[in-house]
Amino acid sequence: MLVRDVMTSGVKAVKKEDTLRQVVVGMIQRHCGSVPVVDDAGALIGIVTLRDVLLPLYPNYGEYIHDNVHARDFEEMQDGYTKVLEMTAEEVMTANPFTVAPDEPILKAASYMGLKNLRHIPVAEDGKLLGVITISDINQALFFNTAA
Repeated sequence: MLVRDVMTSGVKAVKKEDTLRQVVVGMIQRHCGSVPVVDDAGALIGIVTLRDVLLPLYPNYGEYIHDNVHARDFEEMQDGYTKVLEMTAEEVMTANPFTVAPDEPILKAASYMGLKNLRHIPVAEDGKLLGVITISDINQALFFNTAA
C-alpha cells in the first residue's frame, strides 16, 4: 500500500505570517494536530504542531516538570499565552520539514515516524504539498482496511 492510498489530500495549509491564534483555531476546527506552512507559490516551507504552539510558553519546560522543590508560576505562563497567540507560524514552525513522496510504501513512512518521533509527515512532490500522512492513517490502513 502506498502513501497516496492513505494520505489526507486537500489539506488546509497556512502562510508563515498567519498568527498562532489563526493556526490553532484552524487545527482545532479540523481536528488535526499539525498544519503545513506554504509560501505564496504553494511550496512547503514548514509545519506547525500543537506542541510547537505550547513550547514558547515554557522554553525550559523540563525545569517545570522535573523540579519538585520550587513552585512555578503557572498563572504567569497562562498570562503569557496571549502573547504566544500573536506570534506567527514562522516563529514556531519546523522549517524544511521531513517529507515523504506519494509513491512510497506506507511502511516506509511508518518507519520514518518511528525513527524520527513524528506523528504527521507532509506528503510532497517536487516541493509542492500534496497532503499529509499521519500515524492514525497508517494504523487505520494496516489494521482496519486490510482483509484478515
